[in-house]
Amino acid sequence: MNDKRPQVGIVGMGYVGLPLAAAFAEAGVSVVGLDAIQSKVDALNRGESYIEDVPTARLRPLVERGLITASTSWDTMRWVESVIICLPTPLDEHREPDLSAVLGAAESLSSRLRTGQLVVLESTTYPGTTRDELAPILERSGLSAGKDFHVAFSPERVDPGRVDWTTRSTPKVVGGLTAECTRRATELYSAFAESVVQVGSPEVAEMTKLLENIFRSVNIALVNEMAMLCDKMNIDIWEVIDAAATKPFGFMPFRPGPGLGGHCIPIDPFYLTWKAREFEFHTEFIELAGKINSHMPDFCVGKLSRALNSRRKPLNGSRVLVIGVAYKPDVNDMRESPALKVIELLMNEGAEVSYHDPHVPTLVKKGLRSVDLTPQTLGAADAVAVVTNHSVIDWEMVARESQLVVDFRNVVPAVDGKVWRL
Repeated sequence: MNDKRPQVGIVGMGYVGLPLAAAFAEAGVSVVGLDAIQSKVDALNRGESYIEDVPTARLRPLVERGLITASTSWDTMRWVESVIICLPTPLDEHREPDLSAVLGAAESLSSRLRTGQLVVLESTTYPGTTRDELAPILERSGLSAGKDFHVAFSPERVDPGRVDWTTRSTPKVVGGLTAECTRRATELYSAFAESVVQVGSPEVAEMTKLLENIFRSVNIALVNEMAMLCDKMNIDIWEVIDAAATKPFGFMPFRPGPGLGGHCIPIDPFYLTWKAREFEFHTEFIELAGKINSHMPDFCVGKLSRALNSRRKPLNGSRVLVIGVAYKPDVNDMRESPALKVIELLMNEGAEVSYHDPHVPTLVKKGLRSVDLTPQTLGAADAVAVVTNHSVIDWEMVARESQLVVDFRNVVPAVDGKVWRL
């Protein structure tokens, strides 16, 4: 081991790659991060973070100690012992997997691969990607996967904003092309991970991540459908869930909301839907869940319109203040946020939309800036829509000062006639 050179290379320094780099560095493993965006690389080399989960106060000492460096040059990957790919895997306009970033990275690595190196894919994808797509491209180096170099898949399990389960404490699943590949990957992640779970193949590891996200998508869709039905039946879905959650076995509470956000749950299940077609299999639960969850912004805007109608006000021309636009509480992550769809629908209906989010100062594409949350801004709105329940917001003030609240997260104290719930 050459301590003068980075031991781990991480391709993609975003929501997955940067926390991973910090975890390795805090364990004493030096890391070189590779990213195509020069401004991100420059910020990292100054010790400045752009990811809330890795604050600058945590990152800067690691950079100053030389444990984290960043570059835009693929040549930096020549000298590391292990390369971890943490690149986005979105869906294209036809809702089919777009692996271009991952496969492009494999192409770039193939001309720089050395005997004995380990390459691990963390990007979520369909079963078979590591074996059938990644490894053959890497073998263009002239080296043989599983013999001359090692390949494994280890799904990222990042939950932005979470402090009880972190990159270090969340069990790490690994599956290699061979037993030796799995052993090498286990050794790699054991440098920081409290627990490493070995599985028999990359396909098992790939499917593990998809099952985790499909489980959440389907159950969220179920409770969203129940919420829409309870709305028609004039039953409080939140009280129903709380009552059901008192059962000590056989039930796990999920909460309804204005739709799914983040990179994982709205997108990853459709990787399996696409792959299943190859086997003439229809993933009906996945597709139905996607349909229900994608409908929730429309349902929420419809409920907001009914709430305004109860006050003899049309949605068209009404001033609507949206509270929270990040996809989940206490983060600035806007990926697939349902708030964007809610705002778009409100604008299309002629509403005058403003928003408040302490983590998201601007919505450039919407031409909006976050407003201060004061009694004046609350009182000036014809309706306040609670989309994301950030913990720093004074919900009692929201209930007290607003004319009308439509609460999609069940966080605003009840006020008869003023607070409507999902």
